[in-house]
Amino acid sequence: MARVWSGMLHDEIPCLAIGEGPPLVMAMALGATHEMPTGFERRMLVRAALPLSAHFRVYVVNRKPGLQPGASMSDIAGSLVRAIETELGEPVLLTGTSTGGSLALQLAVDRPELVRSLVVVAAAYRLGPRGRELQRDLAELTRAGDPARGWAQLMTAGLPAPLQRSARPLVRRLAGSMATDDPSDLLVTLDAEDAFDVGAQLDRIVAPTLVIGGTKDVFYPPQLFEQTAAGVQDGRAHLYPGWGHLRSSTSSVTTDITLGFFLASAGR
Repeated sequence: MARVWSGMLHDEIPCLAIGEGPPLVMAMALGATHEMPTGFERRMLVRAALPLSAHFRVYVVNRKPGLQPGASMSDIAGSLVRAIETELGEPVLLTGTSTGGSLALQLAVDRPELVRSLVVVAAAYRLGPRGRELQRDLAELTRAGDPARGWAQLMTAGLPAPLQRSARPLVRRLAGSMATDDPSDLLVTLDAEDAFDVGAQLDRIVAPTLVIGGTKDVFYPPQLFEQTAAGVQDGRAHLYPGWGHLRSSTSSVTTDITLGFFLASAGR
């Protein structure tokens, strides 16, 4: 196993780093806190980064803890911009999954010169209607003191309706472990993504861009993936027929496609 470094970038961004080579930044999906996970979830992150780390120095990053109420997605991306400028010191290969994909798109819009190549996984220039509804429900239930119910709804939303009803009690029990004493970072991020929409600014993204998604993603209709790829200056979309949000986010096939795209765009 390659050595994994764990710490903070620019004293702001929780990070795991693995491998050697040009910098590749992976923005994590939504989690209950903005700390780096431990245990099984950490092992899964490292496992996802390993194929990329054979060619690149991979920085798996979470969002900055201690977000101020009312922070926008641009504000959240700004802390990662500072870390890239200060500690990495050069443009990066950038990928993000789900909410991390929203963050990656915002960064590429705000600071296009910092992105050499971009892969957006299970994300688009804005949430779809059902995705926005599910995340608003999570925010409301978290504020009401029942985050486990919100996470259970979110995590089972892509299942067929009969399976949702049967799976939700089990998932709710499992989701209890995601509860945190201070959900403020989660709530700020949910509000920021609710307002997130860079559709009119996509043409600012000049890096070669690949948008990966599934045609059955409950958070994003397939046309949002296609419109995101069409809106950037050099974009393409890869859609998995019949795949949902979780499968397209976690599949090793997605990792292989991401690696191939980065190697091709880096000329390696």
